[in-house]
This record gives sequence, structure tokens and C-alpha cells, in this order.
Amino acid sequence: MCLILFAYRVHPTYKLIVAANRDEFYKRPTAPVHYWEDHPQILAGRDLEKMGTWMGVTKNGRFAALTNYRNPKEIIDGKRTRGELVADFLKNSHNPLDYMRKLEMNRTLYPGYNLLAGDTKELYYYSNIENKLRRLKPGIYGVSNHVLDTAWPKVKRGKEDLSKIIIEQKDLLVDGLFTVLQNADPFPDDILPNTGVSLEWERILSPLFIQSDGYGTRSSTVLLITDEEVFFQERVYSNESMKDQQYTIKL
Repeated sequence: MCLILFAYRVHPTYKLIVAANRDEFYKRPTAPVHYWEDHPQILAGRDLEKMGTWMGVTKNGRFAALTNYRNPKEIIDGKRTRGELVADFLKNSHNPLDYMRKLEMNRTLYPGYNLLAGDTKELYYYSNIENKLRRLKPGIYGVSNHVLDTAWPKVKRGKEDLSKIIIEQKDLLVDGLFTVLQNADPFPDDILPNTGVSLEWERILSPLFIQSDGYGTRSSTVLLITDEEVFFQERVYSNESMKDQQYTIKL
């Protein structure tokens, strides 16, 4: 997952609204969202190379999502796969704070990441690069491949668009959120971040929706959580087509 926009406890109905894009190499094998056979309480897509996931929920309302921290100079050989961070949280029943504190103690085991994890009562954010555990307050947030709320153009635009949709389309959120996520307009060179990749790649990676020959946005997800239910819709893109799947979990 390389862009997560979310509104936490700011909507009159939804305690959590998430709009997220997963960017990945097209050749990496992936399963779309489904209930896992080996852990039937988990609803998530799955990376079939490492068997982890980038975002998911459980039948009792646990939620977690992940983005990588972009640092092309980072040495990742010998480190563990980041996708297990989301999967492990969804598999166990530890409270979110205890789980995140455990990650603080093992922060060097994984390449750089941003992790959101929570349940029906609380939501936490932790990055092993920033190394600062935060219990999130009500608000509108965004995270891409730097730390939470870094003012990259795509994060800034995404948060602004999410805010407008919540105000103007309170009852038509899903379509509006997918429209935001499918914005493929690049940003001008003079406002692009310098993340250590070439200018050509900064341009390719700048839109909310990424398209290139071998890498891009593989799927978009909209998640809505109320006190009574979880709504999860994933839109998978392949060969200029798209396929939607929807699930509703009663809490």
C-alpha cells in the first residue's frame, strides 16, 4: 500500500473512512481481497510471494494497513517482510497498543515502514523510521512513502479531496473516494519531493494513481467502519480493466 488517506472519527456515521492505493510491480503475484482459508477471521488481499498483506480487517473490527518508507539506499537484505506486520496484527488478539510497543522493540528487523493498527476503540500509527508511537486523535490524515502527513503533493491533494467529499457527499462516499484514488495527474517538477530516486521516477510516482510499464497502482480500496458494521470494497486493475469486490461485516 503506497497511499492511505483516512478520516478518523470526523464523520457523523463512520468512525473510520479509509481510501487507499496499493502500488506494486505488476509481475508480483497477488490474490484479491478474500477471507483467508488459514485464518478465516481475516478479510484482506494477499501477497502470494511472501504471504503477507498491505491492508485488512477482521470479523470483530480489527484493522491494519501499511506503506513502505522510500529510501533507495536502505539495505534490506536479511530483513523480514513488512507484509507480516499487518497479517500478524490481524491474526492475534493483543490490544493495539501492546502490539505497537512490541514493534518499537524490534524496529530494526524490518525495512522502513508506516503502520496503522487499531480496533473499534482506538487507532495507532507507528513508523520504525520516525520511531514515535502515536495514538491518533480525530482528524483527517494521509501517508504515502514518508511518515504520516508529510506534505507530498499527492498526500496534500488527497487529504483536501477527502475533506471535500466528507462535507459535500456524506451519503455518496464510495464513488467519490474511488474517483479521488484514480486521479493519475502528475504534479509539477518544482513541487516534487526528493526521495533519492531519479527525477523521471519522481514524476512517475507523483500522482495518486501510478501508471508505468512495470510498476503502478494494482488496486484501490475503500473501507468504511461504523459501530455496527464494516464495509470493504476493493477495485483491482489489470490490462486496462477493473474488477470490484464488496464485503460487509456485521460487528
